[in-house]
Amino acid sequence: MKTTRPFPVRPLALLLALIAVTPLPVFAWTLSGVQTVTAHTQDKQAIVIGTVDFRPQADGSSTFALSMNHANFTDYFLSMKEFKCLGSPIEVTCHVPYPYQHPGKVSVQDLTWLEHNLLFLFKRPSEFGAKLWNGLYYRFSATDEGLIGRPMAIDLNRISAPPDNLAVPSFGPDARDDISGSTHWIVSISIK
Repeated sequence: MKTTRPFPVRPLALLLALIAVTPLPVFAWTLSGVQTVTAHTQDKQAIVIGTVDFRPQADGSSTFALSMNHANFTDYFLSMKEFKCLGSPIEVTCHVPYPYQHPGKVSVQDLTWLEHNLLFLFKRPSEFGAKLWNGLYYRFSATDEGLIGRPMAIDLNRISAPPDNLAVPSFGPDARDDISGSTHWIVSISIK
């Protein structure tokens, strides 16, 4: 009587077969070309605040260049410094450019340097001066239509002096705190 041996399964072949059938997140939108940056407010306004030019790289990442649309901002002189701000009766939100050199590269999995280029501070219209501990960091996530950034609380005093290592982001996960999106006038920022 002849015995049959089961088909030999090689671990590498099994692993490759599993990878081939495991679905990975695929987004129709990519980090490529010129995209519009829009602030979305509590009162349902969509304010175009700039553009981002993404340039895909061979390693799957993209370099980027952010251009703010200052025509939609108002100049505020706060704490001896000029800021470009978006104002409402609820809150004044001012862009704070990241002041240090950085790699300027992002991927769908890591948008940290783009997030660092879209830092803001907020104040009540009746308040005098800027309080740097009132910082906003918009944490982005990818969707089929683009990127959506939700606000997180940060202390902008953290960037008042250069970091020890310019290649390490100043606002890592330990430097950001969750907040409710409805707490601030700008509830989200989209890039599409």
